This record gives sequence, C-alpha cells and structure tokens, in this order.
Amino acid sequence: MSDNEAKAAPTLDGRPDEKVGLIAADEPMKHEGMNWFVLRVASNKESSVRDTLLRKVAIEKMSHLVNRILVPTEKTKTVKAGKQKITETKLYPGYVFVEMKLEPDGRIPQDVFFLIKETTGVGDFVGTAGRPTPMKDHEIEKMLKDSKKPEDTPNVRMVFEKGEHVTIKEGPFQGYEGTVDELFPEKGVVRVLVTIFGRQAPIDLEEWQIGKAEGT
Repeated sequence: MSDNEAKAAPTLDGRPDEKVGLIAADEPMKHEGMNWFVLRVASNKESSVRDTLLRKVAIEKMSHLVNRILVPTEKTKTVKAGKQKITETKLYPGYVFVEMKLEPDGRIPQDVFFLIKETTGVGDFVGTAGRPTPMKDHEIEKMLKDSKKPEDTPNVRMVFEKGEHVTIKEGPFQGYEGTVDELFPEKGVVRVLVTIFGRQAPIDLEEWQIGKAEGT
C-alpha cells in the first residue's frame, strides 16, 4: 500500500477482551485465487452492509468470486449498580473486510462491482480507482485473529490503573480524593485509599463512582 492508503486503512493493533466468533479456527488465511480487501462503509452500517452483501452473493450465486465478508467485533462487560452489561463494539469502525477474486488486470469483476456499489452504506475500497489494494499477509493474520472467538467469557474493561489519583463522584465519600490501591475486574470494583481524619482507609467503589482527579 502507498502511504496515503496505509493511513486510510484501519490500524490492526486492537487488544480486544473477546472477539465475536465469525470464522472457524481451521479456516485458511486466503482461499485459492482470492485475496482480502478493505471496504470503506458508512459509520454504524458495518454489520448491515456485511449481511446485505452476503445475502446478495448467495442470491446471485457469486460465491466463486466473493467468499468471506467480516466485521470483527469485541464484547466488553461493564458493571454498574451491581448489574452487568455486555456491549459489542466494532474493532475497525467504518470498514468491512471482503475476500474476493479480481480480474487478471487487478480490477473488480463488473458484476461484483455493481453488486457491492449498489449496496446502501458502501463507499470505496482502499486502493486506486477500480483496483483495490490487497491486504498484506500480516494485516490479514491480525484481522482474522480478531474475528475468532476465544473460549473464555468477556472480561470487564477497567478504565483506571493501580496507583492512579482519582476523585469519588458518588456515594457517602463524594468529593474525596484518593489513590487506586487494587482492582477487581470480575466485580467492576476499585479499592481506593482515602485519607479520612488523618488516616488512610480503603474504600471499595464501583468504577462508575469515581473519576480521574483534576490535573492528572
């Protein structure tokens, strides 16, 4: 890819808690005669574009030209007021990954071009006009890894780190400042050391009850 294309393409360096299973562990990196390409799409339209394209490919019997279409996502668990909430977010917002076969001259087959371009929410492929740039092997490997689901459940993503200076925003100790002493991700709880009447005391708080102290 050129420098401009590299900047336009998504950066494949995420550290997701859990990826939603989109492909089997034994799937090949590339199917014979095909390559992976990055398709720009409208924000928040990634999943609908993928589903529409997969449906069109099946109806038009074009699976020999277009194979896998992926939107890598992650699941993150948060805890608030004792209730767990699992949210799913896109790892590469605004992009869909398409495995397809090009013409010998590097152009998209005409039928495939119109099938994709006539889909609501679709932009252009990363690359020059009419000739998309194939992803590099290390980019494909990272993207496919992000599309696989591990066996474990999603972890709580903690915003704060041990030793960080924080302010208590909710509860009986609202307005006090302290230092993060310990994290309990499975509960979404942070133990904060707060100075009360001249003595340090550990207080267990849910993460949403604290914020970063001013000036940090």
